[in-house]
Amino acid sequence: MKKIIYILIGILILGGIVWLVKTPGKAGKYDDFAKCIKDSGAKFYGAFWCPHCQKQKAMFGKSSQYLPYVECSTPDGQGQTQVCKDQGITSYPTWFFPNSSSSTPEKMSGEIELDVLAEKTSCVLPQ
Repeated sequence: MKKIIYILIGILILGGIVWLVKTPGKAGKYDDFAKCIKDSGAKFYGAFWCPHCQKQKAMFGKSSQYLPYVECSTPDGQGQTQVCKDQGITSYPTWFFPNSSSSTPEKMSGEIELDVLAEKTSCVLPQ
């Protein structure tokens, strides 16, 4: 009897997870902000295994899907992709921002606060 109850609980949990994934939700608080950052030409270089990159994405909640994120790690987590090597990425996260006064983009490493991202991209940070 306990086995049946555990199976039913497992099915309910799995069904709930599937429902949450498949059901479209309301827009995220930072959707427009993240899209604006992407449209500004900024780039966010990171690695899936990097805790600071995960914290940076977490600042945006579900709106992180709209960030101009570039994955630098190889799937095995042991190497770096060529695009990141070409950009000279040596730490994660690393942001590049277009620079209106120079052809060289501005580079910043580490977790960047949302207000700084707004300043660097001229995007409006929602309140």
